[in-house]
Amino acid sequence: MLYVIGWSSQLVVAALVSPVLAHMLPPAEFGALALGITLHQIVLVFALLGLDQAIVLQRASDGNAHAARGLIAVSIMVAGLVTLLFCVTSPVWRSAVGFAEHAELVYMVILWTAPAVSVQVMLALLLTEDRLLQFALVVGLSTAGGQILGLILLVAVHKDATTYFMGAAVCQFAAMLLAVVFTRPRIGGLVSWSVTKHAVRLGLPLTAASIALFQLSSGDRFIIQVLLGTEEVGRYQAANIMGSIVILLLSFVSGAWTPRFAAVRDETERWALATDSRDELYRILLPVTVGMTLATPLTLQVILPESFRPDSLAIVVFLISLSAFPVAAGDATGRLLIIQRRGKTIGILTSVSAVASVILNIILVPMWGIVGAAVATLATYALLAGMQQRALPASPVWQKVPGRLASAVLVVISASAASILLPQTLEWNLLRFAAALMCLPWLMVALRRARGAVQEARTG
Repeated sequence: MLYVIGWSSQLVVAALVSPVLAHMLPPAEFGALALGITLHQIVLVFALLGLDQAIVLQRASDGNAHAARGLIAVSIMVAGLVTLLFCVTSPVWRSAVGFAEHAELVYMVILWTAPAVSVQVMLALLLTEDRLLQFALVVGLSTAGGQILGLILLVAVHKDATTYFMGAAVCQFAAMLLAVVFTRPRIGGLVSWSVTKHAVRLGLPLTAASIALFQLSSGDRFIIQVLLGTEEVGRYQAANIMGSIVILLLSFVSGAWTPRFAAVRDETERWALATDSRDELYRILLPVTVGMTLATPLTLQVILPESFRPDSLAIVVFLISLSAFPVAAGDATGRLLIIQRRGKTIGILTSVSAVASVILNIILVPMWGIVGAAVATLATYALLAGMQQRALPASPVWQKVPGRLASAVLVVISASAASILLPQTLEWNLLRFAAALMCLPWLMVALRRARGAVQEARTG
């Protein structure tokens, strides 16, 4: 969980920076910023090639970092080639994805992405070797540092998305150099064909899965751009930042836990650990869901200008935040599938969900606007979690969520949904926010219970 705290530092900075950006930039320019981040995620997936997961498994299976350090060198080379390809071909495709008038932004995003891939694979090794201080230094420089420098440049140089991404790129290159010093990539890995082949065999299906997962989490921005325009992209991005906080935290948890799950040799013990961790995450999500839903209306009114029409975004935040429940379930089964090296299965299932996401967005966005995009996100995450569970082998037996916990989840979701219907006047919003603060002791109890469950599992 210390690694989760390190990764989540970017969320803390983003939570502080995003309201400033929303006030400094008009909705259309904020939408361009959101599209730039989305493009970054696309290029990142292609350039990463799933090698970060391969490095984690390689280090766990070897018991040393020799081959894993060679894979880092391979990853850096692949990242450079792929980002160069995107840069050279950008005049061909940028108009089709909404960047016709943002050529400079495209180049800056690609420049930011090239070192970001290298940083991610080196962080995977630092995580696997439990080098917390070095991990935290690299994460802090690449994420929090980039956002802070981007904001400084936005104020001092020019108020547009391209200038903001310039700060992110500068800090990402600095983080890459620091990570190289820490991990010492082995150049000989470029000719270790058997290791590279084994890694790519796992990584390619995971790349397909990551592309599809991107469509689930971010691809709706492009559909909204085409159907509703850049201003609605900006409004949706503002709501999505709040609603996705818990989902991003869960993804950090999954990344931090994968090496630990891989180190467990007994299959039955690993499955029990997966179901227990899922249930504890569900218990933690109960107060988080109630608290976020109650706090959202006032928070939106405070951090967003009137041009974003914040009173209509609470339902969007709520629907996206509910996705945390299927994401928690999907992360548990997904870790098991990755450790079993069933990358093809993950790729196929995630691709099916991505296609479903596109279809749902095309149907629902014209009907319900950005609320339809949020509904599509929730539905497709649930579909993916269900399919991954069905893909698990019959033995060991996958334990279902306990009945009392499932009932508690249903009650919390229903009560949170009902609170959205209350008036959004200042008085009601203050009352809701006060009630949200009362969820903090509940959250502390859930965290303490989860820690006790972990200690009991260790002693048992």
